[in-house]
Amino acid sequence: MSMHNPPHPGEFIKEVYLSPFGISSRMVAEKMKVSPSTFNRLINTESNISPEMALRLSKTLGRSPESWLAMQDSYNLWHAKNNVDLRKVERLKIDAA
Repeated sequence: MSMHNPPHPGEFIKEVYLSPFGISSRMVAEKMKVSPSTFNRLINTESNISPEMALRLSKTLGRSPESWLAMQDSYNLWHAKNNVDLRKVERLKIDAA
């Protein structure tokens, strides 16, 4: 079942990890061994989670790398479903021999 307007993983990180505990993005970036600007782009929804970033998030914040990637995929797919026009796309008919 698809989620209605799933959050970007960066929004999730802000709401679940940073804001409630008063943790700075700079501190998380330092622990992840990425530049503060790289982490800020993520939490400001300006970049997506790559497999490498998923591994770093998993080690630093918890959750599996797969769950971070799945969250990103859900966000991307929901937005694609709402923005891509498929009216002229056709199904390929394959005859079994």
